[in-house]
Amino acid sequence: MIRTLRGSVVSLFIFSLLPLAALAQQIDERRVALIIGNSDYENVIPLDNPGNDASDLSVALEGLGFEIYLGLDVGDDEIVDLTNRFAEAIATADVSLFFYAGHGFQVGGQNYLVPIDAIIQKAEDITEQTIRLQDILDRMEAAPGIKFVFLDACRNNPFEGTLNTISEGLARIGNAADFLISFATQPDNVAYDGTGRNSFFTEALLSHIYTPGLDVNDLMIAVRKDVLAATGGRQIPWENSSLTRQFRFDPRPPNVSPETLLWQVAANSGDPQLLQLYAERYPEGTHLEQVMAFLDTSADAGNVQSRDFAKAERDEEEERLWQLAQRSRMRPLVEFYLEQYPQGKYLRDARRLIATLPSENEGGAARLCERLATHPHDATARTAGVPMGKLQQHAIKAVNACQAAADANPDLPHYTALLARATIAAGDAEGAIRLYRVAAERGDLRAMVSLGLMTEAGHGVPENKVAALRLYNRAARLGSPDAMINLAVVLFEGAGVEKDEERAVQLLKDAADLGSARATFNLGVLARDGIVGEPSDALKYFRRAIKAGYPRAYVASANLLDEGQIAPRDPGAAANMLLRGVAEDNGLAMELLTEKTSGWSRETISAVQERLKAAGFYTSVIDGLGGPNFSAALDKWRNGGFDADVLVE
Repeated sequence: MIRTLRGSVVSLFIFSLLPLAALAQQIDERRVALIIGNSDYENVIPLDNPGNDASDLSVALEGLGFEIYLGLDVGDDEIVDLTNRFAEAIATADVSLFFYAGHGFQVGGQNYLVPIDAIIQKAEDITEQTIRLQDILDRMEAAPGIKFVFLDACRNNPFEGTLNTISEGLARIGNAADFLISFATQPDNVAYDGTGRNSFFTEALLSHIYTPGLDVNDLMIAVRKDVLAATGGRQIPWENSSLTRQFRFDPRPPNVSPETLLWQVAANSGDPQLLQLYAERYPEGTHLEQVMAFLDTSADAGNVQSRDFAKAERDEEEERLWQLAQRSRMRPLVEFYLEQYPQGKYLRDARRLIATLPSENEGGAARLCERLATHPHDATARTAGVPMGKLQQHAIKAVNACQAAADANPDLPHYTALLARATIAAGDAEGAIRLYRVAAERGDLRAMVSLGLMTEAGHGVPENKVAALRLYNRAARLGSPDAMINLAVVLFEGAGVEKDEERAVQLLKDAADLGSARATFNLGVLARDGIVGEPSDALKYFRRAIKAGYPRAYVASANLLDEGQIAPRDPGAAANMLLRGVAEDNGLAMELLTEKTSGWSRETISAVQERLKAAGFYTSVIDGLGGPNFSAALDKWRNGGFDADVLVE
């Protein structure tokens, strides 16, 4: 049982329930969260980010309808008091959530959380000076509804050298019903405190928690994918789930990606500041060509004014801008909101949110290195991938930043891998190979995959397909989706190795389970062609690929729904897929609808026209045929006119 309170309470905050108006109407359940972040330890090594992690998550969860019990830098008595009050509150809650960031360790399979005032010098002190995690879980188990536990508490053993019984990391736990227990990293492994304001785990959680319509299981896949990419595979979040129903932190209907939403907001407003932000944030964006053309026109004109909106339009734009700012956590967008809407509906929320967001200059060399040198396949919700051509434009700056980041973070070889990529961009292949080898030997997945590609192709090193396969195999075992895909291709083709299609398919499935959109899409293609499973599985894979962020899957899905040979024919659903593709893909859906209209059934084209008419863009007859008016309506839809409300099933 949780021990009773022994002293006075300090550093304790309880937030009232103040959900956003747009969410409050859809959240009809009671949500309660206990959030603890301990950074300023008195007797052991302090930590940089847990206090930020806890306070930032509390702001996010409050906006999602949670009653928050927050403790920052709390001692034993404070944690006990908070837990008791939390246990009382969740007795009638539909959703209970516990988040802890700070020092934690395991002894004999039991996990212990460390208050800031803990003094541990002998084995007996463990039970007296720390909080047994299982005691908190027992209190949660007694509550109705579903429960979430997020543990960002796997830092290095704070009592190393004091007691031999203490082990690093946390032990695997959880067998009660209706729980999802998430660790920042694998059981028995060590997580990182992060190189910016937040830990890698909490940053990823914050980056995806406001995705409309995202089920919590898909949320955790997205979090795991981001953390794996940001740490080069040194940290892979893990969870144990016994949930018996779906749950969405943000229950609003699914919307377009943050990239497309930013394009819509920028295109509708005509604001050069937002268009420039798009170009910087998405250097390989699907609307980049349009953005650059607009900016070039703006520069030629000398001065471009943002559009003036009627009140109804302005209210709609405020909603869209705020949803984007909250979801993407881009500080420039929150600043833009405050500038454009000084008396806006979400003024209080925007001020609170911006206090949790670092400026573009914060994070030092590590953040700059990530922004300049991240591989496109390692893109996260926070950091876009940078194509090699773009990196070459800033190669020296990237080399300097990544060298400083690698020196400052010797326990994270991923910065050495980023330094290697920047070094290639600077024209020093030999130096890059040396750096990749150092990072690969220390377990960085991107280094292994890049070195494998160079070895397979003979780029800068002697061609050696056997050595390349060894690198792919090692990286695949350690959890690299890219290595799994590369290895699967080799096994499918049998180039320099015996064909093994069964293993190749399993590798693609493993990569898909880790959130790889490319692997998921490829499985859909293989299923459609009768190579993997049943052809009817293709649509399922394509829809999973869309969730994982692969816009090409919209057209692939629409084809199946339009033809009706593999999946049941559904012109309305095909139209929805095509219109989402028009908004989000690289122009393929737009091209197929405008230049190859006859390739689709008239029923599907009619359904597209009906939706465009409902959005106010198409004014001609609904006839299932193409033409100038149809093309013009699609152009308006793509360039800022996307309206999810008209995509009815």
